[in-house]
Amino acid sequence: MDKAAEAPTSSDMADNEETSPQPQPTSLFPISHAPTSATASASSPASVSATTPPTVSGWLRNTSFTVDLAVVNEATSSLYGVNHLDVAEIDGEGEEPSLKVKSSKPSNSSEFVAEPSGTDDEGRDDSEYADRGRDTSKSGKKKKSKKRKISGEYGKKLSDFGSRKSSVRAWSSSEAKPCKDYYFDSRPDPDNLAFGSLYRFDVARYKLLDSGKKLERNCQAYCQASRRSLMSGQEMDNDVLDNSVKSSGRYWSGSYSAIERHKNLKRIRIIMPQKSKRVFLDDFIPLSNQDTDGGSLLEAMFNEESWEDEVLRKTKEFNKMTREHPHNVRAWLDFAEFQDRVASMQQQKGARLQTLEKKISILEKAVDLNPDDEDLLLRLLKAYQGRGSTDNIIAIWEKILMQHSESCKLWKEFLNIVLREFSMFKVSEQRRMYGHAINALSAACSKKRQAHRASVPPHQDSAVVELELGLVDLFLSLCHFEWQAGYRELATALFQAEIEYSLFCPSLQLTEHSKQRLFEHFWNSDGARVGEDSAVGWSTWLEREEGNRQRVISEMAVQENEVGGWTGWFTPTKQEEISAGNENVADADASLDLEEATDDPDKGDVMQVDDDDALLKMMGINIDAEASSDIKDTATWARWSEEESLRDDNQWLPLHAKSGVSHGGEAMDQDEEEKLSRVVLFEDVSEYLFSLSSAQAQLSLVTQFVDFFGGQNCHRISTNSSSWRQKILSLEGVPDYILQDLRRVHDALIKGNHSRGFSLEFLLPCVNDYFTRTDIMVFLRNAILLCLTVFPRNYNLEEAALIADEQSIMGSGTTSFAATPCQALAKRLLKSDRQDLLLCGVYARREAAFGNYEHARKVFDMALSSISVLPQESRSNAPILYFWYAEMELASSSHGRSASSSRILHILHFLGCQIAYSPYKYQPSSVQLLRAHQGFKEQLKTARASWASGDYDDSSIALVCSAALFEEFSAGCTAAVNVLLESLAMVLPETKRGSYQLEFLLNYYLAVSQRHYDQTSLSKLLPCVSHGLQIYPENPQLFRSLVEVCSTYIVPNKLRQLLDSHFQKNPSVIALLFALSFELSRGGLQPRIHGLFERALALEQLHTSVLLWRCYIAYEINVAGNFSAAKRIYFRAIHACPWSKKLWLDGFLKLNGILTAKELSDLQEVMQDKELNLRTDIYEILLQQDLSHC
Repeated sequence: MDKAAEAPTSSDMADNEETSPQPQPTSLFPISHAPTSATASASSPASVSATTPPTVSGWLRNTSFTVDLAVVNEATSSLYGVNHLDVAEIDGEGEEPSLKVKSSKPSNSSEFVAEPSGTDDEGRDDSEYADRGRDTSKSGKKKKSKKRKISGEYGKKLSDFGSRKSSVRAWSSSEAKPCKDYYFDSRPDPDNLAFGSLYRFDVARYKLLDSGKKLERNCQAYCQASRRSLMSGQEMDNDVLDNSVKSSGRYWSGSYSAIERHKNLKRIRIIMPQKSKRVFLDDFIPLSNQDTDGGSLLEAMFNEESWEDEVLRKTKEFNKMTREHPHNVRAWLDFAEFQDRVASMQQQKGARLQTLEKKISILEKAVDLNPDDEDLLLRLLKAYQGRGSTDNIIAIWEKILMQHSESCKLWKEFLNIVLREFSMFKVSEQRRMYGHAINALSAACSKKRQAHRASVPPHQDSAVVELELGLVDLFLSLCHFEWQAGYRELATALFQAEIEYSLFCPSLQLTEHSKQRLFEHFWNSDGARVGEDSAVGWSTWLEREEGNRQRVISEMAVQENEVGGWTGWFTPTKQEEISAGNENVADADASLDLEEATDDPDKGDVMQVDDDDALLKMMGINIDAEASSDIKDTATWARWSEEESLRDDNQWLPLHAKSGVSHGGEAMDQDEEEKLSRVVLFEDVSEYLFSLSSAQAQLSLVTQFVDFFGGQNCHRISTNSSSWRQKILSLEGVPDYILQDLRRVHDALIKGNHSRGFSLEFLLPCVNDYFTRTDIMVFLRNAILLCLTVFPRNYNLEEAALIADEQSIMGSGTTSFAATPCQALAKRLLKSDRQDLLLCGVYARREAAFGNYEHARKVFDMALSSISVLPQESRSNAPILYFWYAEMELASSSHGRSASSSRILHILHFLGCQIAYSPYKYQPSSVQLLRAHQGFKEQLKTARASWASGDYDDSSIALVCSAALFEEFSAGCTAAVNVLLESLAMVLPETKRGSYQLEFLLNYYLAVSQRHYDQTSLSKLLPCVSHGLQIYPENPQLFRSLVEVCSTYIVPNKLRQLLDSHFQKNPSVIALLFALSFELSRGGLQPRIHGLFERALALEQLHTSVLLWRCYIAYEINVAGNFSAAKRIYFRAIHACPWSKKLWLDGFLKLNGILTAKELSDLQEVMQDKELNLRTDIYEILLQQDLSHC
């Protein structure tokens, strides 16, 4: 339906001045009722009498609306010189208002055209409309006729004035002639807050066009105005076509945007009175503040302030604050951030540089006053990057690191800066920087150990533990760098050397230098290292070597002590004479060759060169030609990249220098030169070795080693930790633990939605390809089993070992299994330690994962029945075993929920009653359930009391989850949710951020709620998910829950807004992956997906994510089909991440159809210049092609 916006004009208002009655002054805000004279009420029957106080609606009696706004009106009027103008309005919702402007004398100043209170909307003052209804009932016919008379002129007046009703206040000159049809409103309307909605006449009103002629006339005028605007380069207003199509631009036009950004544009600033700060000397903070003044709005001040005025005011405030509180780091940081805001408003480059210098001087002064604060140092160093060259920045960094060599945070940031500099990047240079960092932090650890050795043991000192954990994270970053640069043998050797050096060190009182000399003897020998077959550890190997040496010495001593006489002449045998003769002949031939070489030293070399030239000519390669003309086919480079990737996957285990063989069982069929390149010498790893004294740091090293090589269920850390962020940013592919959540999101989105979308897995495959990594899984299993001798009964490592054993057996090519693949290993471990309850639980869970539920029940029953005879230390882990058993029964509920419910209640009621366990026969009685309920209450009270001291262990979390699961099947979902919420409410948010156990508890709460969609409303579930993402912004399970919940209950656009909001608050790779998965699964638009990628990669913290760059390139190739865009993104990617060999090879594999052979040849030369490890010579590929053609 065609409509046209119309509004009354100011000219019509001037025409009605003589006919309209005298209006009375009214309040600026419609909510206040200023008294009016009785004469005005009598002269205007249509106006509402203001002598009687109006009746205020009940909803306005809230304490928020009890302020007398008349005081504010007077203050505002006096401040701006507002003349209240009288307005008389015809009653009725659709009636045309008439306006009479009363002006005592002309004035050039702007003024308000105000409306009488109570006439804004039907719902704003019910009492006045009630009185008006009684008055109008007496003259209904008169009003109807008047309404018909006005209706013909209503549309014209609306179109001339604007969309706002004439009785609403507007800026007007003394002649009542508005200069524009719309006005700037840079501050919110307080009436919208007071009445809870927009004023209905603030929205454009439309009416049908009168005839087709008018439509044709408007279309012709629109075309003419469009041509004129294109020729003049000005914007056009489409809503004033009836007024000669003249407009200076809409409010969103460039001219008005420039005015809005102008530094001299003054804005109204409301200054609220500052509340007096109370200092509480007690141990508690009161829930309510009795000093809160409800009428503080009366004391508010209104002030006009331009941008320059704000800069001066803010600068004065910051100067005062930093002068009075020089050690307030937050004030200094806010002052520096304000300079960034000032620079963003400056157009000239010179002015921005001056502001940058001011910011640097502020931060330098802050650092002088707070020299040990790392945040100030980092902010200052980042500010230096905006004005100096790269060499100067590196020099400044090195100077500061010399003064703060014990700061892990500064070292990590420095290494990231060096890593991102494409022009300076070289593998050897980056490796040297890592060596400096590890040596500095290791020396700081040794110094702190010696300083605290007398008072506190080093493994109990929190400062030492924190520093060692940071050192482990830095070492892991080095291993990731070496692996991604192509030096995979070196990365593996670094892990092997550090684990042997820290965990299996001999129990000898040695200095660091003596310890390294002793370790060099072990490394250069042919002894098996961590992960290799028959490895026993450095200390055990040294004991065996010492035993062998003592045995040899004793045997030699026995032989020397034997006393013998003359035994006669020795007569050699015939075979020995022949061998001696052959040796003499060989020596003679060798001496002859040496003499010939001495006579003509260049002869041999010439012959060798001739042979090489002949061989190259046979291959069809002309060595005299230019390098660019050697390879003209891009398919050759594609074949080279495939061979390079294949060798990278296969050649990851280092060889031993002494024997030249690998203990991993690998067949050695390569050349001797290739074998030599895979040998890692002691000099290659000695610079990065350090000692660890705390068990936390040693366990962190082992768990991150397992996670590095694709192990599962081992590295359980909080997603807020620096280790998690570093691991996510260093990803080159999507790992399996994230891919599982992305698959569930994809399934939830396509369920019932016949979309043409696809999963994010289509872009990049999972990095854990088990069937091609069998040798790695064997290596990982051996390493974990060896580390279990240092960390016995660690169920996380035991489960990782069983899973690695399963994957190694499944990857060997066996298609069918008579039993669970890891059954033999689990029984062997249980045979060595029969009291390990959690190992029984881990084994039972693996049996259930393969569908052997009956066998899993037998294992669980056996373990739970033996708890009563075990020592107290083993019995403390009973809640974990009970919870695993109940979770297995819940997962096996294929026979119906009632069958699993009876088994779950039977299992958990033993934990609640704390009685001896017996296998399942029948469901427990009501009395037993009541006792279990009371028992859980008492145990939860004890567990929560221990939480007050920060003791969050796995057993207490398992107890809470078991109690919630028991309540879920005995009392319902509401009772289970209450148990979990009460437990989570016992912990402060800051405490939750660093605890993996509490993060698991929150995930379990969401899982319970999602199991009962019909009983849990969106209003309860969505705030909980959002609150969880505020605490754990990089948790994949929370993002999965958000998408699953919102995809069912809300529209897709709202979910997009939620995902964008979380990403803007806390940018992360996880948030972007789930946003991409949502768009791809729904077949999202390309501009939306491009925007997601570009916004993420424009951020400094995500600019070096290899995973995001690879996803972006794959999207352009596989989905958008834009190869030219993929080429541009590829060059941006290798410039941002020059260390990633896999990213470089993506160009050879995926873009060989658009990149020329010359470009691919240049790329390989750059890879060599950056010192990436290239294993394949291009001439090998040419030889293979020639042989295949032959």
